Amino acid sequence: MHFLSTTSLLFAAALPLASAGKKPASTCKGLDSLAKEAGLLYFGSATDSPGQRERAGLDAAYAQYDEIMWKSGEFGQTTPTNGQKWLFTEPTQGDFNFTEGEIVASKAQKSGMYLRCHALAWHSQLAPWVETAEWTPATLRAALTNHVTKVAEHWKGRCYAWDVVNEALDEDGTYRESVFYQVLGDEYIKIAFRAAAKADPKAKLYYNDYNLESPSAKTEGVKKIIKLLRDDGIRIDGVGLQAHLVAENHPTLDQHIDAIKGFANLGVEVALTELDIRLQTPATPTNLALQKEAYKNVVGACVQVKGCIGITLWDFYDPFSWVPYVFQQEGAALLWFEDFTKHSAYAGVVEALTNTSSHGGKKANRSGNVWIV
Repeated sequence: MHFLSTTSLLFAAALPLASAGKKPASTCKGLDSLAKEAGLLYFGSATDSPGQRERAGLDAAYAQYDEIMWKSGEFGQTTPTNGQKWLFTEPTQGDFNFTEGEIVASKAQKSGMYLRCHALAWHSQLAPWVETAEWTPATLRAALTNHVTKVAEHWKGRCYAWDVVNEALDEDGTYRESVFYQVLGDEYIKIAFRAAAKADPKAKLYYNDYNLESPSAKTEGVKKIIKLLRDDGIRIDGVGLQAHLVAENHPTLDQHIDAIKGFANLGVEVALTELDIRLQTPATPTNLALQKEAYKNVVGACVQVKGCIGITLWDFYDPFSWVPYVFQQEGAALLWFEDFTKHSAYAGVVEALTNTSSHGGKKANRSGNVWIV
């Protein structure tokens, strides 16, 4: 299955979701504080610019949402869900617009949060001109280099990490037939990472993809990408596991650990970058319990493996989730219901952060606007 977080999906009215079995979990500390105590660098949530939600017909006056997102201490990191993607940043060739991404980036800076930046080279949410142009290898190489350079330079020094290349692989570990691959082959991955390293030299550079949460042909494909870059002397610092999971059919704790270790053993850091765990709706006590177990497993695996450094929810509030617009009769994938009560999965996350042994107590020091591990 192919997981997308597309703008068109966001620009839709939120569907009411049943909240069967929901019980607010309580903790004296926010998830970010608990994550840091467990040895992680951050626990965060992606978020989008309010204007996009307002145009989507979603109520933009969610004071409670803003309180949780920016002031509650639940989160110490964020990612702009859409605003840094090609569709927004270079809508026409050579015409750059950083407005949408800057809304979230500026709020992150004001709130003292880590900023994960997303995504420089991706086959989806491209500006239309990228897919309709008649490219030669030389012209596409120049356009890709220019895009990555200009976007990464704009946020230079503000991003803890960049998702440089996103979703380059099919499920069997072979390359996706994107416009970039069709014209440039795997050279496009090298081009993007080289340009990002030059444009934002202090940011961590990640490869990011879905269905990497248990060992598979796809995880092996990512390892080949790491080797491809290193063999050419190109820096890659991390692998992002999107972690779009399914409550009723989720990996085991050991499968998560094996997948994370498989990357960490190659000397790259690992992060859960777009975590959500969808279930059949309306939600029931049974599948909410499965969801709690699934969240506990994946968060617990990150805590237990030294190379896993942080966790990002793909938003925290169910009405802002992409899931119901892609998967019929599925949703309730996040930790807060429509009425802002918490899923029982919240307690599962707390258990994973507090009951699992720390993985080394990594500390971070701040240098300017960049966090260096």
